[in-house]
Amino acid sequence: MEKEQDLGKLLKVRREKLSALQEAGKDPFLITKYDVTHHSEEIKAKFEELENKKVSVAGRLMSKRVMGKASFCHVQDLEGMIQCYVARDSLGEESYADFKKYDIGDLVGIEGFVFKTKTGETSVHAEKMTLLSKSLQILPEKWHGLTNTDIRYRQRYTDLIMNEDVRKTFVARSRIISSIRRYLDERGFLEVETPMLVSNAGGAAARPFETHYNALNEDVKLRISLELYLKRLIVGGMERVYEIGRVFRNEGLDTRHNPEFTLMELYQAYTDYNGMMDLTEDMFRHVAQEVCGTTTVPYGEEMIDLGKPFERITMVDAVKKYTGIDFDEVADTAAAKKLADEKNVHYEERHTKGDILNLFFEEFVEEHLIQPTFVMDHPVEVSPLTKRKPDKPDHVERFELFIMAREMCNAYSELNDPIDQRERFRAQEAALAAGDEEANTTDEDFMNALEIGMPPTGGIGYGIDRLVMLLTNQPAIRDVLLFPTMKTLGGKDQ
Repeated sequence: MEKEQDLGKLLKVRREKLSALQEAGKDPFLITKYDVTHHSEEIKAKFEELENKKVSVAGRLMSKRVMGKASFCHVQDLEGMIQCYVARDSLGEESYADFKKYDIGDLVGIEGFVFKTKTGETSVHAEKMTLLSKSLQILPEKWHGLTNTDIRYRQRYTDLIMNEDVRKTFVARSRIISSIRRYLDERGFLEVETPMLVSNAGGAAARPFETHYNALNEDVKLRISLELYLKRLIVGGMERVYEIGRVFRNEGLDTRHNPEFTLMELYQAYTDYNGMMDLTEDMFRHVAQEVCGTTTVPYGEEMIDLGKPFERITMVDAVKKYTGIDFDEVADTAAAKKLADEKNVHYEERHTKGDILNLFFEEFVEEHLIQPTFVMDHPVEVSPLTKRKPDKPDHVERFELFIMAREMCNAYSELNDPIDQRERFRAQEAALAAGDEEANTTDEDFMNALEIGMPPTGGIGYGIDRLVMLLTNQPAIRDVLLFPTMKTLGGKDQ
């Protein structure tokens, strides 16, 4: 209670300072712009070029040390922190008196010249200081920072101010996405946009969010994938397309899942899943080198080597490697279920041999896939939109890339046979009727597009958030989402 009273007094003082400034005609909220010439790290990096030159910086006041007629403060901008020397003789008596009343958290603009202090710290000697915005709240205590993860995620703006590593993560996220765009644009891909509100949320195994569109008096869903509309564009002759956008899946929250997340899907005509593997391996390597400066990146206690060729292994061989069971030798669904019972692998009555192979993979293999590994040739039962392998029609031309035991992307030689596709949709609808809430339903317009004719095509979907996690060494998806989904407190986010 005493701490709350003290905090209340401090907040009251800040508001009184604002009122005094307004009465004196110095209302900071009336300032509409400020010309910034340089940022903190740029000044430090170019000191020899900028020494004794005039600069103008702006940012948040993070520390202040008043020593009579001369003081020091630190101002934080996008790039980092820079020290400023503030002297009464340089600033003027009135402005110096104003400066002494500024609070930690206030936003200021400083004009002055660049120099180094006796201790060798690059600094700005202030000749003019402008209060640009008054902070009416109090930042977390400096040395302990903002460590409460719940508050960090709910108040990301405070987190960005107090935690430099967090700021660097989100700058890196932006650069990763820019690097991906450049990579694809340079290879002839066109970035496109497709609907988020759809009547049929297909293209993945997930439960959609549902809503009602009043204007049309129709129920619609938020997309769970980008796939079916992008394939329509391949039909239309746009041979290389990609989209980076939010998708929405009505599922739980954990370290790898958030109900809205960023997905990138790309489709390339006249190639197959082998072409998608080559592109993926090259793109991951390119982005890591461009953003991180290396193709060997730390993640937790591991060093992930993106520079060497990624391992490629079929799902059947992967399961055989870690369990000794060769599913090519398993006769049928009954035999597969018997094996599952022996190994304590839970399955549902509707599951077939292919489903159980996939369950064995998830149970016994995924955890071992630390270094980049393409797992290929999934069973047809878990791949409703994928082209069958000509020499093994109960399997499909599909791969998933695993790094640190996490799926990083999912790719196919796309199914372009409309007759086979309709049968797959029927199987999905049967699964839906049997209780599988993540099963797809038939999209008649997409079927019409396939009947017009889609060329042989390779397609892939990437979890952008997981790639950012990997390249920034972050343990949870919430650490790479600026505003992750949080449970509402007391009727609103707090």
